[in-house]
Amino acid sequence: MTLTKIEEIVTEFLTEELEIDQDKITGDARLKEDLGIDSLEVVDVVVLVDEAFHFKMKPEDFKDLKTFDQFCAFIQQHAA
Repeated sequence: MTLTKIEEIVTEFLTEELEIDQDKITGDARLKEDLGIDSLEVVDVVVLVDEAFHFKMKPEDFKDLKTFDQFCAFIQQHAA
């Protein structure tokens, strides 16, 4: 899957499910500080990854990912 497609899927999820303003979602946007993804929402994000990209992401994997770009690159690296 292309990085662009992954970014589209993740952006759609963040705007629809977590109600994050799409204007805030940029490549260098920090997941916690800029987008406001808290520890409870991490669980939702992990479920998204499992359903949309068909691999199991652990919540602890999310801790090392700081930006939207890093998160999407992680998905691309691990997606089948």
